[in-house]
Amino acid sequence: MPPDADSRRARSSGSSPAQAGPGRRAPDTAPDGSPTATADASADGSPGHSPEAAPSAALLAPPAAPAAPVAPTALTAPTTPAATPSAPAAPSASDRAVPDHPNRRAEDRGGRRRTDRPMRRSGDGVVPTHTVSLVIPAHNEARNIPWVFEQIPRCVDEVILVDGASSDATVPMARYCLPTVRSVQQRGRGKGDALRTGFAAAGGEYIVMMDADGSMWPGEIPHFLHFLDNGFDFVKGSRCIAGGGSLDFTRVRSLGNRALLAVVNRLYGARLTDLCYGYCAFRRSFLDALDLRSTGFEIEAEMVAHALRSGLRIAEVPSLELPRRSGRSHLHAVSDGRRVLRTLIAERPGARSSADAPAGER
Repeated sequence: MPPDADSRRARSSGSSPAQAGPGRRAPDTAPDGSPTATADASADGSPGHSPEAAPSAALLAPPAAPAAPVAPTALTAPTTPAATPSAPAAPSASDRAVPDHPNRRAEDRGGRRRTDRPMRRSGDGVVPTHTVSLVIPAHNEARNIPWVFEQIPRCVDEVILVDGASSDATVPMARYCLPTVRSVQQRGRGKGDALRTGFAAAGGEYIVMMDADGSMWPGEIPHFLHFLDNGFDFVKGSRCIAGGGSLDFTRVRSLGNRALLAVVNRLYGARLTDLCYGYCAFRRSFLDALDLRSTGFEIEAEMVAHALRSGLRIAEVPSLELPRRSGRSHLHAVSDGRRVLRTLIAERPGARSSADAPAGER
């Protein structure tokens, strides 16, 4: 047959001389179905084979044999025993108690537990608990007693209510709210006399004084006791330092308190921030050193003046003064302010004490 006829017959049938018919194995493959060197050479376009024939041969070739296992990468665990790192040892109990820290010393590991606290000085120890007496003077405060008594913390061992001849149910209400309350009848008149009566009846090592009108929160008592436990002798609340304040300060009371505060700081060489505030705590052993004699509201200033003059260690804690919950206040800002001023001047260091003055001058 002429070569032109064969070429035309091959082009009309859609196959090339290198292709095999259906059901036949391609001539460029090995008996096991793997590509031969000729097929590989034609696939990459090497000389001697037509580049157009490579795709057709690849389509007709049977599936290749499974690929060899891939070498382990960085994400694949090594298979050789030599390259396998040793497993870390399980942490011991001492290692778990004290975590690793770059600044720790080698001997610190497995030593003191985290919950143990080192003592600052050789004589330090557990702070002993002291008995606490709370003295509350009251006069017609039956409506305010329930709120005050339900706020008293558990650290208070004794509550003494000094009744100033109340005409309402102050005493029965106190006994109803707190059956263990001690009710003491006031001997004279005035807040100073009521406090001195309560101090004489108190049996605790620490004495805390506060009002019964709800203007002082009993939940602040632990703050006062904290400073007594740490070496202070007299602790007073302050409305004028960070954390304190007043919701019942009128303009007259605020101006009067600042003026009297400037007087006590100047005369006694002190640096107090508040004066006319009757939320205080002190050690009962210093009751005689305070030498209280006032009968009215000026007893609060007298306590501070005598504590300063006696050299007691004084601390101030922030306190929030609340509005009176019910009733009218017994405080008279102008008249009581004058009595406080006279007390501060009379009890200043170097002045003759009122205890030594003749009876007619008292």
